Amino acid sequence: MRGAGAAGISPVVEERPEQPYVFLRRSVTMDHFAEVADRLPELVGWLAARDIPRAGAPFFRYNTVAPDGGAREVEAGIPVASALEPEGDVGVALLPAGRYATLTRVGHPEGLLAAVGTLLEWAREQGLEWDMRVVDGVERRGCRIESYRTDPREEPDPAKWETELAFRLAD
Repeated sequence: MRGAGAAGISPVVEERPEQPYVFLRRSVTMDHFAEVADRLPELVGWLAARDIPRAGAPFFRYNTVAPDGGAREVEAGIPVASALEPEGDVGVALLPAGRYATLTRVGHPEGLLAAVGTLLEWAREQGLEWDMRVVDGVERRGCRIESYRTDPREEPDPAKWETELAFRLAD
């Protein structure tokens, strides 16, 4: 594990392979993030109803980030072993292969904003560039995900939840 909280965070760069996943997408402000977050159980149920095993932790993928706090395009996603066909609201896509700056932290999700700041600052200090472009003041990310590695049904204490940030770097 790379970091156990704000004091022990140690970002690293990892090479990752392409990863198929299923998702539900919404455009939301952070005040209404539950509109996408609350759909993760629906996605878990969709996979279970089709006997499709998960190939990793559920995550949120931020396709766009509006620095002014505006709406963000966010996907609630779950990795799967192989590509599937989309159905209804459920989409399918690939997390792109490449180099990612990653950081794993343990603690309540309220601390994630500070962890994101730590990762962004570390990457700046390292001279790393993001897979990102700015269009009309909105950051369009190549791949920026938060993976939730702890199942709250198994560990109800949010202070013990493990979350991984993984932001794709420019080639």
